[in-house]
Amino acid sequence: MSPIIARPRLTTLIILSALAVLPVNMFLPSLPNIASDFSAEFPVVNLSIAGFAALAAAVQLVAGPLSDRYGRRPVVLVAVSIFVAASVACALASSIEAFLAFRFMQAAVAAAYVVSLAVIRDLHDERQSAATIGKVAMVWAVAPMLGPTIGGLLDQVFGWRASFVAFAVLGAAALALSAVDLAETRQRRSLSTVGQLRAYRSILSSSRFWAYALCIGFSTGTFYAFLGGAPLVAAGLLGGSTAVLGLYMGTITAGFVLGSFLAGRYATSYSLGAIVLVGPLVSCAGLVTGLILHGAGATHVAAFFGPCVFVGIGNGLTRPGATAGSMSVRADLAGTAAGLTAALAVAVGAMVSSATGVVLDETNPRFGLLAMMLASALLAMLAAACAVCLDRNSAAQHPDGPRPSVDPGKPRGAGPS
Repeated sequence: MSPIIARPRLTTLIILSALAVLPVNMFLPSLPNIASDFSAEFPVVNLSIAGFAALAAAVQLVAGPLSDRYGRRPVVLVAVSIFVAASVACALASSIEAFLAFRFMQAAVAAAYVVSLAVIRDLHDERQSAATIGKVAMVWAVAPMLGPTIGGLLDQVFGWRASFVAFAVLGAAALALSAVDLAETRQRRSLSTVGQLRAYRSILSSSRFWAYALCIGFSTGTFYAFLGGAPLVAAGLLGGSTAVLGLYMGTITAGFVLGSFLAGRYATSYSLGAIVLVGPLVSCAGLVTGLILHGAGATHVAAFFGPCVFVGIGNGLTRPGATAGSMSVRADLAGTAAGLTAALAVAVGAMVSSATGVVLDETNPRFGLLAMMLASALLAMLAAACAVCLDRNSAAQHPDGPRPSVDPGKPRGAGPS
């Protein structure tokens, strides 16, 4: 008989996921004040954003395998503890060097996102995992929407250090909640470093993993391209109003929340492949509409931002199912797969964003941005279609039982012992 696995509350996983993304941009409005306080050049202070993002991706790569080897609970408790300590140190920093060092340590909290996904996969099958991830994403996606507003208010009333005091308080609350509620869900753990290396090889050699991971990556790429190019497009449409720009920029995140809600609502009613494939189709439909409106001469700001909302909806639909699919390649190594998937999403998204920056032309940024976003969405759709085909082939080869946790033809015993 299988052991009974304790189930943490969904609220705990939502809080941990939100805590992992909130520090990315909450203190953005404070960057000029931080530069002034430390008498530092703005590009140096800006490392607190770029460096944090790079280290967060590295943490995700490491945290997943660690949670497979040592368990979900200890990785979360250690990561959040480091985050709390680093947040306090940031608030007390007396030099830009110390501030940046402790800011980079805050990136440890990225482990909470990866481990939360792994916990969900430990507790549920593929479809239910997609539905649960959709519910979690619907809530934590609000964090980066509200973060800069909260950070700006704290800065205005108490100064920039208040944001890091808030991080410490929120981290301490999440740590206490995790200590009480986050029981261990990882029942079988790898026993050696060699086994961990085999886990990476097993997952990276899986065509199903790459199909789902690249689907997430190129879907993320459409969002990254939008973030980098939308301000340039909006400059000619909004007359330089940054307040209105911020409002419109939030529409794509609102679309993501809606898409995540739909994924959570319907993931258990339809096949995983159908949900994953519909997402890029929605994104492509919106972007094609945007190009048609541009070609027709529509100049209203809604003619650009309106179609982009569908990119958010498409990403919200795609990410939960594709994440569940990538972790199901080796369900016993969900943490490793979640870390690899998250890191690849950042890497592919950054690549698309960089390519968009090269392609954009100030004389016609709207067409260039929509075209690059459409190209990324089409690649996501191609990856999703490959994932669907691989799933169908696997199901055809195993009609009397569940799909194996590795690609057809791969030995079941491959991986950590």
